[in-house]
Amino acid sequence: MRRLLGRISGFITNRTIVGTDKSGNRYFTRNEELDGIMKEKRWVVFKGEEDPTSIPVEWICWLNGQRKRAPTPEEMLDLDVRRERVKQNVALLKKEEEERRAKEGSTGKRVGVSTGKTSGPDLKSFIRQVGVPIPTEGDEIEESSGTTGGLRDSHEKAAEKAKEPESSEPMGSGASFRPGTWQPPS
Repeated sequence: MRRLLGRISGFITNRTIVGTDKSGNRYFTRNEELDGIMKEKRWVVFKGEEDPTSIPVEWICWLNGQRKRAPTPEEMLDLDVRRERVKQNVALLKKEEEERRAKEGSTGKRVGVSTGKTSGPDLKSFIRQVGVPIPTEGDEIEESSGTTGGLRDSHEKAAEKAKEPESSEPMGSGASFRPGTWQPPS
């Protein structure tokens, strides 16, 4: 009981205020001995309702011991300015993206009014970016299923593989993989 009362009185009287944040939360520290080891205890006293989401990230890092020194008011002000600048840059990029889409007339992903689901990606613009030619109705498409041309191609590929020097490095698509059969080269 004495130890408990000593802890409570130490908690109240032996604390040092380290700082306050923009929300008015106050941060404290004190040194206490636990099992012969001096430990620094850190905690926050909320202003008003206890809302952990009102604690800034820098103070959370300090509370968890990820920072040795508490954030200074100047540092907090610089970080607030930086966050505001990032928000402005995001807004500017969104505006530029909307203007670019309006200018291109791209279909992109659109949300259905009645369903609320997004449609698939715009594959034609993707193919244009990649540079793969899009086959039209007049173009002939090679068929490899059951035609003699497909068999000829497979024989040519087998002959090319026979010409290549054998390597100890694994290669292939993995289609012929059988678990437990691979042995390292000796």
